[in-house]
Amino acid sequence: MIKKVHTNMAPEAIGPYSQAVIVNDFVFTSGQIALNPETNEMEGTTIEEQAERVMKNLEAILTKAGSSLEKVVKTTCYLTDMEDFAAFNQVYAKYFITKPARSCVAVKQLPKNALLEVEVIAIL
Repeated sequence: MIKKVHTNMAPEAIGPYSQAVIVNDFVFTSGQIALNPETNEMEGTTIEEQAERVMKNLEAILTKAGSSLEKVVKTTCYLTDMEDFAAFNQVYAKYFITKPARSCVAVKQLPKNALLEVEVIAIL
């Protein structure tokens, strides 16, 4: 059975998808960009500022699902500019202290011209 996850502490989905779903003992989040959940507007203009907002969004979704950042087993990160890789890693390392498996790739463009997007898989 698939259980949908929704919290007002993270941005509403901007398309036909859920913030996250729970399947068995796993939580799969949708990719999060730096949308402020209160205004639904992009927050921050630098990779560091946007990464902070993305991590807060992910944390809120995982908390609602009954999980946490410490229980993340895999992340997938999308950056629009690999020149931001080191700065992104500085923020990422503060939140993912358990060092989950990760993929990080460059993409041409993201929704709302975000600088990054991150999705995670976590255990409950």
